[in-house]
Amino acid sequence: MMIGDSWAQIGSTIAGLMFTLATLQQFFPHQLRLSLQQFVLASLQQFSLVQKLCDKFVNLFSPYIIITFPEYSGYWSNQAFDAIETYVGALSTTKASLLKGSLVQNSKALVLTRDDRKVCDEFNAVQVWWVLEPSPTSSSEDKYFQLIFHRQHRDLITGSYLDHVIEQGKAIQAKNKQRRLYTNNPSENWGSYKKKLWSNIAFESPATFQTIAMDPNKKEEIINDLVSFSKGKEYYMKLGKPWKRGYLLYGPPGTGKSTMIAAMANFLNYDIYDLELTTVKNNTELRKLLAETSSKSIIVIEDIDCSLDVTGERKKGRPKSNEKETEAENEKTSKVTLSGILNFIDGTWSACGTGRIFVFTTNHIDKLDPALIRRGRMDMHIELSYCSFEAFKILAKNYLDVDSHDLFEKIGILLKETEMTPADVAENLMPKREKKDPDACLNNLIQALEDAKEKAKLKAEKEKNIKINKGKNMKFYAKRLLF
Repeated sequence: MMIGDSWAQIGSTIAGLMFTLATLQQFFPHQLRLSLQQFVLASLQQFSLVQKLCDKFVNLFSPYIIITFPEYSGYWSNQAFDAIETYVGALSTTKASLLKGSLVQNSKALVLTRDDRKVCDEFNAVQVWWVLEPSPTSSSEDKYFQLIFHRQHRDLITGSYLDHVIEQGKAIQAKNKQRRLYTNNPSENWGSYKKKLWSNIAFESPATFQTIAMDPNKKEEIINDLVSFSKGKEYYMKLGKPWKRGYLLYGPPGTGKSTMIAAMANFLNYDIYDLELTTVKNNTELRKLLAETSSKSIIVIEDIDCSLDVTGERKKGRPKSNEKETEAENEKTSKVTLSGILNFIDGTWSACGTGRIFVFTTNHIDKLDPALIRRGRMDMHIELSYCSFEAFKILAKNYLDVDSHDLFEKIGILLKETEMTPADVAENLMPKREKKDPDACLNNLIQALEDAKEKAKLKAEKEKNIKINKGKNMKFYAKRLLF
């Protein structure tokens, strides 16, 4: 360890020398500057060669073995690193040599956290050391862990101990897991996001199936399906099928599709990956994004009918003024194809994780290609339509804390005669004052339903008149053609 620290000091000295030379270069003639640059480069090459030789010499006689666990393995994040980071973090307050204390806001307790890159651990009376280091080969904030142990314990450490670390790290992650909401980063920024394809925030939606306004029988059917899927790993394996399931949520805007997704995530304790297709350039990028999602998660594509290449229809673009403009537009346009989406949810790549749920939402199910939503891809089709009386009673309980009221009968009749989304019903039930007044809120809803009914009636009459006038005009022109 002392030799490593010495090399670090030498490297720091050379870096300082480089800075000094760079500063002095502006005061020297051009030829002299070139000579200085060549001298520095030659010195660095010799230093690197000497360092490699010394490292080999030290390793030849050193009784210790060092295993490195990088944060990233090529393009992908290293799941072993994540488990090790969690495990070592759990050791920190009891076995780290340096700690730092701080008072957390709104808390009287002193919180201790690790302030040391080196942590000692013991397994079956054998000591090992974990060291967290910044990556020397990357300009980003990549890190790696080094595991240092005596070579006589090689079999124990590389076998039982590492299995123990990974298992314990994953168990701690599961215990402390907070649901996350992910969104895909544009591919041109993948390098600047620490190589991460997804960015995320804490998912704190309070939505549950108890508060969703929909038919109780349909709700129970969805819950039973989710429970059956979550416990069906061995059953899917027996069938020889990937452990995944697809749900298609369709209906008018404001009928609770996004709320349904949040309730599913809370019910299963799954993370959500909200895939924005318009930022995905091609099928290759789509596969990379899928490979970076975790098992037991929900992958969502909302309003998939608005995605250009998965509806079977193509929008006619405006005429291009020149070839350069055409090329620039093509670079910005997503080239994800229907075939790419199908392989994403049901092809070979869909089996790279387990326990995943794919959810598509659409306002217009008739626009989607039948191949995209067939059973086996979107296994369960869930229609979320206008507010029914059963859904209204759930909203009344949620917003006003009432189970029955004299005005319920009138509201039930109006809901059968009028199309109003649960979102609009909820807004009219929302108390506008600090003190709840169920009578006022229910009367607001009745007024809104009556207004909506009148508007629908006027709209229907207008459309009927347009149709009648159109028919008359066609007859008039037909007569003129005859004469």
